[in-house]
Amino acid sequence: MGSTEEDTTTSKPTSLYDAASSAEPLLFKPTTGSAYPSPPIEEPPQSDPSESDPTQSLQISFNYGPRPFKDLPFLILFLLFVLSTFAFGIFSIFHRNDNYSNVSAFTYDSNSTSCVQDTSFLSSQLWVSETSFFALSSSSLWTYLVWTLVITLVLSVPICLLLLLLLKHYTKQIVYVLLPFFIIMPVFFDVYWFVACTLSSSCSDAFPLVYRILVLVFILLIVGVIVWIIVANWHRIELTVRIIGVASDALSRNLGLFLVIPLLTIGLLAYYASIVVFLVFSRFNGKIVAKESNGEYTCVWKQDSWVPAYFTLAILTMLWSLTSMVEAQVYVTSGTIAQWYFSKDDTKPHRSVRRSLRNAFGPSSGTICLSGLLVFVVRVVRAAVDSAREDVPGIVNLILRCCVNALMSAIDFLNKFTINFAAITGEAYCTSARMTYELLRRNLLSAVFVETVSTRLLAGVIFVLSSVYAIAVCAILKGVSDLGVNMYTVAALAWVLLILVLGFFVHVLDNVIDTVYICYAIDKDRGEVYKHEVHDVYFQLPISRNSRSSYPSRTLDV
Repeated sequence: MGSTEEDTTTSKPTSLYDAASSAEPLLFKPTTGSAYPSPPIEEPPQSDPSESDPTQSLQISFNYGPRPFKDLPFLILFLLFVLSTFAFGIFSIFHRNDNYSNVSAFTYDSNSTSCVQDTSFLSSQLWVSETSFFALSSSSLWTYLVWTLVITLVLSVPICLLLLLLLKHYTKQIVYVLLPFFIIMPVFFDVYWFVACTLSSSCSDAFPLVYRILVLVFILLIVGVIVWIIVANWHRIELTVRIIGVASDALSRNLGLFLVIPLLTIGLLAYYASIVVFLVFSRFNGKIVAKESNGEYTCVWKQDSWVPAYFTLAILTMLWSLTSMVEAQVYVTSGTIAQWYFSKDDTKPHRSVRRSLRNAFGPSSGTICLSGLLVFVVRVVRAAVDSAREDVPGIVNLILRCCVNALMSAIDFLNKFTINFAAITGEAYCTSARMTYELLRRNLLSAVFVETVSTRLLAGVIFVLSSVYAIAVCAILKGVSDLGVNMYTVAALAWVLLILVLGFFVHVLDNVIDTVYICYAIDKDRGEVYKHEVHDVYFQLPISRNSRSSYPSRTLDV
């Protein structure tokens, strides 16, 4: 926990900037009167700008030293949202009216001009609810569904680890073996459904032959699009395979992320569960009042006036918390991978995950909240624009969508790699965004680099694996149960659960790819080579962008 831990993790200086001997920064052109923020450990010596050597620079590396808190106003704003949500939620629990669910049991009493409760109605309703619950819990479909999902969730852990091991050592073989199944699997399911529905009288009655043919042709057209994507990007597959292999190797050397990232997700779900409980109890805040309609009085529920506002506050807090947690996971992943990358020896740095967690929920928590807020705003604005398509005239809608999409794309462009860089250096959000762009631009790297083919390939791999698993589940259920056609529902839900877990794995691997790319850019900027295997792969990316005649393009055109 003291200085011994920090000294043993790296042989590099603990300051954010190595060899800081010049007053002019590496990432910015010298300008009169400009000054770069001083390093957190010691002040750089001041020199005359006219005598400064442009070859000397402030060099970036992983900041192992103490980090100051950044973007504190956004952390305070986020905490106000959370504390307000929990405070009003706790108030709603103690201020609830238990008669909310029994409105139908109240009748209007003309003598007291108020609503009174009929207790016999409440007892009968409780008995019916209990009977329905026990009938539901005793069904065989429910039992098989629960056990199948539990077993799938348990098996998903070794499946992810096995997939990571295979991608690390046999990336090329895995990709090229499973690539034909990207086509075979959709065609198989499409033809199987068409034949099965034709042979089933109930299905054929629900879906006439014309509709079945349309569905069959539509799926085949989608398969044709997949084939076109594969053919159009065939020249990029070899490099993509190597990128996936490098990222899998980096992730396999930091297996602690497989424990920490899911735990963060579980923590978010627990946090969500508490807010959902508050939302449920907030609906119980109100009273039963008599309402006059056409001379007749009925008993209705009147909600307290603050409840709709609380719903808005809680939903906004949940959405902001979701995007912030996603950014926090990216931060922890980036910080852990960067520590491995910048270690001279080939061993994993000591307590790298713990250090990244401490930085993420400590000094950089405001930066994460700001990044999450920007992502949240982008999603909300885009959803609002999409929902307004039919309400706004054609040309006005087109202009509005173009302007909003341009603005949102600019924010996405700003946010790309910013959290990765902040996890490495500990800088504030705006500083990280500016320095990241300057870093990539100075080293002739694409500031909008996105290796989309790697994501598509990994998505195809997990689709094939999940489909094979669903077929196996369906075969097992057919042999050991009498669910009939319901076994397809159980198998489909198992397929969805496994593909969600594997999709989470792909998301982490994508973050590793981005982090290694930023670390490679810092390496180029410093003129050093920490990981030769990374340079052998990522070195081809700027060549593919700047020398299109000699090498095909491997960057995303925007």
